[in-house]
Amino acid sequence: MTAEARVTAGTILVLLIGLTMLTIFYGSTSGIIVYNAPAQPIDFFHRVHAGDKGISCYFCHRTAATAAFAGMPSTETCMRCHRVVIPHHYEIQRLHRYWKNREPVPWVRVNQLPGFVFFDHKAHILNGVKCDYCHGKVITMDRLHQAAPLSMGWCVACHRAHKAPDDCWTCHR
Repeated sequence: MTAEARVTAGTILVLLIGLTMLTIFYGSTSGIIVYNAPAQPIDFFHRVHAGDKGISCYFCHRTAATAAFAGMPSTETCMRCHRVVIPHHYEIQRLHRYWKNREPVPWVRVNQLPGFVFFDHKAHILNGVKCDYCHGKVITMDRLHQAAPLSMGWCVACHRAHKAPDDCWTCHR
């Protein structure tokens, strides 16, 4: 390898490392890092349902405003519409198979807190916290991803900013 080729390769390596560092720094301070975007058993587009069609979060996540857990939509919930709405689409056919077999769709959870953390959706909703504060702009997402770090520091900062309880027992019961 010539000296000129080594300099060029070295320059490219330094630029790649710099670009990676910049992406990590910028992403961590601007909120653009995608923390988790798992594949789902059925390609479900929140952008289409919640965005384009304007379907409320509570239509699918029925218990979000009434219980600690928002819950995942049941196969029956999906079939309320998809018995007649684009029933021949290949992704909807997957849904129909779960329905015919009387099986729940095995959705992959996107936002997961550690087992030692108690989070109450109802309490947050009753206090005016909008879904997109923690879940991001779901109305623009095709594949749902974790939009916020959901770390203890992130949650405590929000509690303090909104004068919500921030003692340990609020989340660690």
